[in-house]
Amino acid sequence: MFQVRASRDARPASVSDRYPFASFGTRTMNDDSVPHTHIAILGTGFSGLGMAIQLKKHGYNDFMIIERSDDIGGTWRDNTYPGCACDIPSLLYSFSFAPNPNWTRLYPQQKEIQNYLRRCARRFGILPHIRWQSELVEAVWNEDEQRWHITTTQEHFTADIFICGNGPLNEPSLPAIAGIEQFEGTIFHSSQWRHDYDLTGKRVAVIGTGASAVQFVPQIQPKVAHMAVFQRTPPWIVPRMDHPFSERQKRLFRLLPVAQRLARARIYLRNELTALGLVYRPEVMKKGMGFAREHLARQVPDPVLREKLTPRYAMGCKRILVSDDFYPALGKSNVELVTESIREIRAHSVVTADGREYEVDTIICGTGFHVTDAPFPQHVRGLHKQTLAEKWNASPTAYLGTTIADFPNFFLLIGPYTGLGHNSMIYMIESQINYILDCLRKMERHHVQSVEVLPEAQAAFDDEMQRRMQGTAWTSGCASWYLTSSGRNTTIWPGFTFEFRYRTRRFDWNHYSHAAHPSAVPSFSSPSS
Repeated sequence: MFQVRASRDARPASVSDRYPFASFGTRTMNDDSVPHTHIAILGTGFSGLGMAIQLKKHGYNDFMIIERSDDIGGTWRDNTYPGCACDIPSLLYSFSFAPNPNWTRLYPQQKEIQNYLRRCARRFGILPHIRWQSELVEAVWNEDEQRWHITTTQEHFTADIFICGNGPLNEPSLPAIAGIEQFEGTIFHSSQWRHDYDLTGKRVAVIGTGASAVQFVPQIQPKVAHMAVFQRTPPWIVPRMDHPFSERQKRLFRLLPVAQRLARARIYLRNELTALGLVYRPEVMKKGMGFAREHLARQVPDPVLREKLTPRYAMGCKRILVSDDFYPALGKSNVELVTESIREIRAHSVVTADGREYEVDTIICGTGFHVTDAPFPQHVRGLHKQTLAEKWNASPTAYLGTTIADFPNFFLLIGPYTGLGHNSMIYMIESQINYILDCLRKMERHHVQSVEVLPEAQAAFDDEMQRRMQGTAWTSGCASWYLTSSGRNTTIWPGFTFEFRYRTRRFDWNHYSHAAHPSAVPSFSSPSS
C-alpha cells in the first residue's frame, strides 16, 4: 500500500493527535495569562543548538527552544538511512568553540554527529530550555505589543525575538509522478527510512541519484534481489578517501588542541580554494572534472554504464558528491541503472517513458527536500499579517541570509544565499550567530525594542547576489534544487565564506529601522557600536 508519510505541514489535526497539549513548566494555551520568553528558537540542529549555546555563553538565559521531536539533532536525527554520513570532514563539521578530539573517522557517520550534538547540549546546559515534541503551528508579529505570538502543538506564548534554526533540509520532497498513490507495495523517503521493513530478497526501485542515494544504494545492494536505480541526471562524484583516525592522532588532538585547530584550518583553506573555480574562474573546474572522470573510469569498466554516468554539465552546477562505493554498486549483477524518465507508477511496477515496466516490491525516494518551497514560511506572519510565504512569493530572499523586511525581530539561520557548494555550513551558521548576538547587544545597550531590515537594503543585497551569481557554476544551465521555480538561485552564497564572515562581523545598524523601548530616553542616534 501507499505508505509515504503525510507532510508535517498537514496541521494541526495529525500533529495535535500525536502531541496533545501538556504542561512544560509554563501555562498552556487555556490559561488566561500568556507566558513570555525573551528569545524563542526553532530547532535543535546545528543552527538552533549553536544559537542557544552562544546565548548562554553571553549571559542570555531567558530563551526557549521549540523542538518538534523528542531528541536533539535536526537533520542528523531525522536521516538514519543506511550509510548516512557527512561529506565534509569531521574536524571542520563541528562547532569551532566545541572541538571534538575523539572523532573516529575523517567523514563522520550520522549517529556520531548526533551524539556530538547531544554532548554539546548537555555540556552547555541547553536541555532545560527545550520544549520537546512541540511543533510550530503559527508565529505572528503583534505590532502594538512589539512581540511575537507563537503557537505550538503544546502551548501559546510570546517572545521578543524569534530565531529560526530549523534549516532547509527537514521537509522531504516526494516525486510528482502519475499513479504514485496507487502503488500497493511499500514506499518511503530516504529521510524517513523504514528500519522495520526488511529489504532482503525484495525488488527495489530507487528514485534519484543524489547525496542520500549514493550513500544508501551500496548499503542495501547486497540484500536486495534486484534494484532499479532511476537517474534523471548523473552527479559529479569524486573519491571520498575516508579513513579512521588513529589512537595516536586522537591523543595528539586531546593533548595539543592547537594541532586540531591547525588541521581544521588546513581543511577549511583547501575547501575554500574550490570557490575560485565555482565563482570566479569556472575554467579552473576543468581539472576537477578530469579528476572525477578518472574516478569514474577506474570504478566503472563497462563503457555503456560509464556513458550513462558521465555528467554533461559544468561541475558544481549541482551538488558535488563524494563516494568510493556508489559506482561499484551500480556495476553489480542485481543492479540496473535506468536513465529513461518515469512515466507512471502502477500498483506493482514503475513504467518508464519508453514503455518498459519494472516490477517492484518497494520504492525508495532519494529525492531530496523542499528547499526553496518549504512549508515553514506559511506559518510565520509579519507586518500586516502577511505570511513569509506570501512575502517571498516562491522566491526566498533575506538580507545577509538572516533578516527580512516586514518581519521585525525575526532572524533566519541558513537562510537564502547562505548555502555552500564547497565548504562547511557550520562556518556560515557561526557567522550568522555572531551577527545576531551583536544585534541583541546593541538593542539592549541602546534600549531598542525592535529592529527590521530596510526594504531598500534587502533589495540591494538581493540584486547584488543575483548579479554575482551570473557566470558562476551554479547558473551554468543545469536543473538543481538550488533554483526556485522561476530559475533564480537564491540558495547559494556566491563567494568566499570568509567574505560572508567579514560582512556579518558586526550588526550594520544603518541598514535597519528600529523602535525604541518605552522605557528608553526620548532621543538617540543610530548606534555604531
